[in-house]
Amino acid sequence: MTHFLKDILRQPEELQRTIQLLTGPNGAGRSALDAATGAIRAARHVYLTGIGSSLHAALNVSTLFHQHAYPVYFEDAAELLTFATFPNDSAMILISRSGKSTEIVQLAAKARRAGVNVIGITNAAEGTLAKEAHVAVVVPIAFDHAISVNTYTTLALAAGMLANSVVTQNAGSTVTPGCGQRVSALDSAQARVPLPAKPSRPGLAESLSFSLAEAGRAIPRWQEQIAVSTWLAPHTTTYFLARGSSLGSAYEARLMWEEGVKTPATAMGTGGFRHGPQEIVAKDVRFGLWIDGANMREQDLAVARDLRELGGSVMLIGQKLPEDAGDLVFQLPAIPAEWQFLMDIIPAQLVAERLSRLSGVDCDTFRLSSYVVEDEGGLLPKKAGKN
Repeated sequence: MTHFLKDILRQPEELQRTIQLLTGPNGAGRSALDAATGAIRAARHVYLTGIGSSLHAALNVSTLFHQHAYPVYFEDAAELLTFATFPNDSAMILISRSGKSTEIVQLAAKARRAGVNVIGITNAAEGTLAKEAHVAVVVPIAFDHAISVNTYTTLALAAGMLANSVVTQNAGSTVTPGCGQRVSALDSAQARVPLPAKPSRPGLAESLSFSLAEAGRAIPRWQEQIAVSTWLAPHTTTYFLARGSSLGSAYEARLMWEEGVKTPATAMGTGGFRHGPQEIVAKDVRFGLWIDGANMREQDLAVARDLRELGGSVMLIGQKLPEDAGDLVFQLPAIPAEWQFLMDIIPAQLVAERLSRLSGVDCDTFRLSSYVVEDEGGLLPKKAGKN
């Protein structure tokens, strides 16, 4: 069994532990989540960022903010580091598994110098981000062997819990959701004081925990489907398409193909794909398509149908899907649509692991990539005596 598969199989349990950590009455992460909620609601501008897998987790969670009329600025950490100037009445949510990536460390320092309130969401208490953020939400799980699995989904879950806490605050809080305007008589100095968080939506933690347990029980069935599916074909062109809270899952799948299967792939929004890129559709091109739990379902099932008619091979991931709607169809257990990203990456992870073995490559070893990128520039290790 590969290390990649071992990491995938322990994922439902790690996610349930994370829920308890962040929402339980004695959860060690609850006070940090409360402080982070207050810091965000006291800010006029909110940035949401990460790099690599952490950026994909942020992308999933951005939908939770936007669907509840609470806009955030979403951008890659490297781009913010090089090209952005921050107003001092801002908060920045920085997501990083290790908290040591060079762009994350430098961006946190840049934001602090600008007077930005930095909220770090990380798996590593000893990382620079956890130590230097104004508020650190730490999810202390066992790190993955190589490819981000648990470090991806647990950070997405933590960021999602934070987003839920922010958007479910009472309308009478010190700020109006989405604009950051203060509506109480508190002075500007008090605006930086974290406000007490309102608990997450009643029953949310229990609902998510139940759904994730069901996902864990579904894994053997998904593995049986994968073992006999002709959708898996080494060295084929693969496009991943999604919308809303699953868009980050599509981008994360693309990264897994590149890191684990060692094969190029691409990802984009399903809507954007219909504006030109569909010219690439041809026989034997592989498509992975996530179907949202509530929005644009019929339209995207029509996309899947047309892709197959044009000769493409389609993998579908979603809830309550027609069994004949794709060449490989993964039925997800029931979960609120905006939280589907917590589990809809798992079938893609299983496919990537299996496809790596069919392709004769080692998904547990990186040829070029560093586990943590701690310097800037180039791809190859620096040689002694050379800059």
